[in-house]
Amino acid sequence: MAQNIYDNPAFFAGYSQLPRQVLGLDGAPEWPAIRALLPEVREKRVVDLGCGFGWASRWMREQGAVSVLGLDLSQNMIDRARRDTDDAAIEYRIADLDTLQLPPAAFDLAYSALTFHYVEDFSRLVRTIAQSLNADGHLVFTVEHPIYMAAAHPHWFKDADGHLTWPVNGYALEGQRRTDWFAKGVLKYHRTLATTLNTLIEAGLRINRVEEFAPSPEQVAALPNLAEELERPMMLLVSAQR
Repeated sequence: MAQNIYDNPAFFAGYSQLPRQVLGLDGAPEWPAIRALLPEVREKRVVDLGCGFGWASRWMREQGAVSVLGLDLSQNMIDRARRDTDDAAIEYRIADLDTLQLPPAAFDLAYSALTFHYVEDFSRLVRTIAQSLNADGHLVFTVEHPIYMAAAHPHWFKDADGHLTWPVNGYALEGQRRTDWFAKGVLKYHRTLATTLNTLIEAGLRINRVEEFAPSPEQVAALPNLAEELERPMMLLVSAQR
């Protein structure tokens, strides 16, 4: 079973205060870039993998999705999503993506935001998703960028010339990585960019678009701390299709 850090009270309390959880999708700087990767949602059957508070699930319905299934390992997340949702066409369930089963050809769009890096067997999950999509179905997801993930001690330091740098350690060594983020020892799984994309191809998916998120000048002007995101990619955004 995957590590269920989101049901840790201290972790959940800190996580709930993030701008993207307080403000929803408007608090996620990468949301416009994600939106550009999404297909037409109207009349689509959607599965939201790692749905969290349900922000994306509700947005999908607002865009005309016929149904949304939101899945998350955390009872805290599911409870919050249910509390904030008043829509019979959205269903939330507890699910472990490491053991997930989905019915064949049940969805037109599978969506996931910043969740797949918690999954140990990414290949199994992608195969499960691929068979659950219809003949033209889409998979759109974001993960922590492998370069960001590969930093053993994720903090900035200055090099001899005074430039901010980000240490990347053992990039080619895939597997478990632990970090302290609202709680000690949060478990994630590092995969190279090549492994991530090749896993999709091997599952029979066609890659439509890949983005390495960087904030726009307007976003940096509004939130100067986003300037750090211009130094190294933090998020990988991928659109793929059956």
